[in-house]
Amino acid sequence: MSVPRVLAVAGTDPTGGAGLQADLKAIAAHDGYGMGVVTALVAQNTHGVRSVHVPDVAFLREQLDAVSDDVTIDAVKIGMLGTAPVVRVVTDWLREHRPPVVVVDPVMVATSGDRLLDEDAASAMGALFGLADLVTPNRAELQVLAELAGAGAGAAAGAAPASLPVLDAARLVASTWDVLVLAKGGHDEGPTSDDVLVSPSGSARRFIAPRVATANTHGTGCSLSSAIATLAARHGDWELAVGVAKPWLTAALRGADALEVGSGNGPIDHGAVVRALLPVARFTDVWWSDVSSVLRSTIECGFLVGLRDGTLDADVFAGYLAQDVHYLRAYEQHLAALAASAAGAGAGAGPAAPGAAADGVAADGAGRGPAAAAFWAAASEGCAAEARDLHHRRLAGTHADDPVHPTCAGYLAHLQQAADSGSAAVLAAAVLPCFRVYAWVGAQLGAAPDGHAFADWITAYGDPGFAASSAEATRLVEEMAAAATPSERGRMARAFRRSTEWELAFFAMPLTVPGARVSA
Repeated sequence: MSVPRVLAVAGTDPTGGAGLQADLKAIAAHDGYGMGVVTALVAQNTHGVRSVHVPDVAFLREQLDAVSDDVTIDAVKIGMLGTAPVVRVVTDWLREHRPPVVVVDPVMVATSGDRLLDEDAASAMGALFGLADLVTPNRAELQVLAELAGAGAGAAAGAAPASLPVLDAARLVASTWDVLVLAKGGHDEGPTSDDVLVSPSGSARRFIAPRVATANTHGTGCSLSSAIATLAARHGDWELAVGVAKPWLTAALRGADALEVGSGNGPIDHGAVVRALLPVARFTDVWWSDVSSVLRSTIECGFLVGLRDGTLDADVFAGYLAQDVHYLRAYEQHLAALAASAAGAGAGAGPAAPGAAADGVAADGAGRGPAAAAFWAAASEGCAAEARDLHHRRLAGTHADDPVHPTCAGYLAHLQQAADSGSAAVLAAAVLPCFRVYAWVGAQLGAAPDGHAFADWITAYGDPGFAASSAEATRLVEEMAAAATPSERGRMARAFRRSTEWELAFFAMPLTVPGARVSA
């Protein structure tokens, strides 16, 4: 099915919680294509409206025509209009074009109590209601509409009209303008927030939802009406549209406090439902995707190709192992520092480590605690054992005294810079590629056949235990990233990226030594 093309005609909200901005968010949340025509520029925030600027109505008509001359409109949601000339322009345009779905949210009073529709405009609204399919007033607005429809016409001169019961007022408005009325209950009291959909014939259906305890309801009416317009365009049924929009709004209200937007009546969370359905994007997975081109170059480098094929010169491999010993001896110390930091000793990042404990890994569970400390300590001990046993056995004295290659020195300098950064989290991100890249390379190389010249090394790469260690290191770093500030997280990402680049350089290094070759 096609995506509903929904035009919102409304005022603006620079804080994004109400008006046109909220309309577009609600339309997008229901998989509609949102378009917007501005009726008024509103200087407002979560505390209230400061001023309203209404552009010349000729420009308003130009906006409307620009859309309708080019785009098929499946639904229109009309919000804040403000003045009688604006109401008349929108009414005239609507009469000429009459899209299949028209929802009018009679924005008269903001949540903050500010008046958003002058008296002349209110009087001009009747013609607009006659062209609408659905009107969505809150309780206060419903009483104003009932007065426009003639309620209290017989009251004594100067007397305030008495408020009609909700159903009576909604039925009067619905019958007067032959329009559906959704009488919203957000401003009521009680444990539920009930909306009532009333038809011109007087039939009514009640939509019940739990009342959400939050003061952050800015833009609720705008958002609900836009959601209903989008859903009506899709489903072709008003009861279905309201029935789907209502629980969405409840979820958006439940997520409102967590947004922490503004210090007054904040906005609802338009993306709450969609976000709950999305897979969680782990920071470490995003980093891994970021280095995909580096990984491709890594697995295609001559050293690993020769290692996989068994054509790599044994002496070249021994030279690689000599540099690996240098690397592992330093790497062991960095892992030990992470173990100390995780245990709470504040030694995770060199001299500046005491500050690091509060930067990225401040709380237990955020990459810290006894289990994390034990993991990093075991990994450090494993480095020492690997350098001592497997490498020495392979080297057999042929390259045991090789000096540190510039590439190895560069990688180690990068790790030391991460250690000196003042953040255990940055150091953890810097050491992670050694786990992940080696485990990934092992999976790419696969099992070595019997008699393969480098079978023991390939087997070590692909060892399930090492893969499990890589997964655990990733999990711990993910916890650190989740607990970090954005600035800290950015440094972690850059440390991870640079370490991955150094991993490629390290694999390419043996074949850059003069005389190095891949055996025929």
